Amino acid sequence: MSQRMKRIMAAALAGTVALSAGACKTAEPEQEEASQKVTEADLKTAAEDGDAKEVTIKIAWWGGQTRHEQTQQVLDLYSELHPNVKFVASPSGWDGYFEKLSTQTASGAMPDIVQMDYLYLTTYAKNNSVADLQEFIDNGTIDVSGIDEKLLNTGRIDDKMTGLVLSTSMLSFGYNPDVLAEAGVEEPTADWTWSDFIEMSKKVHEATGKYGPAMDTALDTNGFNYWVRQHGQSLFSEDNKSLGYTDDKICEDYFTMWNSLMEEGVLPNPDEYAQIATLGQEAGPVVTGDAAMIMEWNNYASKLSSVNDKIKMVTPPMSDDSDAKGLWMKPGMFFSVAETSQVKQEAAEFINWFINSKEANDIMMAERGTPVSSEIRDYMISSGKLGEQQKAMFEGVDEAAAICGDTPAPDPVGMSEINEAFKNAANSVYYGQATAADAAAAFREEANSILERNNK
Repeated sequence: MSQRMKRIMAAALAGTVALSAGACKTAEPEQEEASQKVTEADLKTAAEDGDAKEVTIKIAWWGGQTRHEQTQQVLDLYSELHPNVKFVASPSGWDGYFEKLSTQTASGAMPDIVQMDYLYLTTYAKNNSVADLQEFIDNGTIDVSGIDEKLLNTGRIDDKMTGLVLSTSMLSFGYNPDVLAEAGVEEPTADWTWSDFIEMSKKVHEATGKYGPAMDTALDTNGFNYWVRQHGQSLFSEDNKSLGYTDDKICEDYFTMWNSLMEEGVLPNPDEYAQIATLGQEAGPVVTGDAAMIMEWNNYASKLSSVNDKIKMVTPPMSDDSDAKGLWMKPGMFFSVAETSQVKQEAAEFINWFINSKEANDIMMAERGTPVSSEIRDYMISSGKLGEQQKAMFEGVDEAAAICGDTPAPDPVGMSEINEAFKNAANSVYYGQATAADAAAAFREEANSILERNNK
């Protein structure tokens, strides 16, 4: 293990101890206040529910420790207000989440409520694994009056509301300003380019011995999708039966850029990052000051504010030679309900409360991204409870609107296979098993085969 990796692991261990100690403390004042906000209407509801049938809702989500703790507080509060409702929670990290969900779904054991990503929504909709929530919108169980119609409809597949959007997000770069200052590098601005990014990353490494960026560039196709869109192309064709771009040089250049940074030690190689990933987001190198940057979603700084309140966000690097708008507003995530669920009505009632209640949002504090309800957004902005990183996230969404293109359609069926093919192709370059050109061609061949097979 390199000295740098030893330092990162040691810093992470110290952070983990601090987190464990913090977990033993009482809730933050704002969260305590939220949990105590029980109105007369709430008490009436609780009394009525006390006589209702017992209901158990199984719920699964991915995220870091902060999300796990906050979501559990939300579930506990809901059960206080609805004594007949109990939850069986299955929190996990992103890695392995959809693999496990796929296995559960195949065996008929899909949780009642699942946190769903735009990458996989079409897949679960097309195989009829998730319920149509439109009936619960129509009968008033789920109030969507405060949600922008275009954003709401990102959950609509084949005229079915297969997922209720929870937040908005966009691809961003998180950075540790202290690491940049240590290296004598100025903080990035919205007009920075990929050349600027590479130069900054190398300067950080040369000046400090730390990583410039620290991330898994082959985790999924989101970053590559941004890159393709910057070239004026789309990742998938309109009929979803093939890739949407025709020049493999686009993919080749993407692999080459990251591989070059790895070869110089500026970016963790796959083996190094595998060790880093075991630490969890709260103890990642950018948080602990062992790396400068990470490509993430715009809620990165907000969700990690409890362990590092200095992290800042910026939009991804612009293309050096194209004005094409690569960025897009992405539905942050969804709640979907299993078609096999026996408690669909109760699940819909919880989702409505999760989205529209001030109490729930006082606890979550926009950790999952900018809330979709305009009423909740206004409430949070005026409440005075938002930290600097939450405020910056809200403001950043408005500022980024000018450089955002259209939101692409939900990813096609077979997305998990596409991501795996992309990861294999990228890693074949990173491990020296293939040239970037050969890997790009191999990815096209395999991706087109997957898309044609799954989208007939």
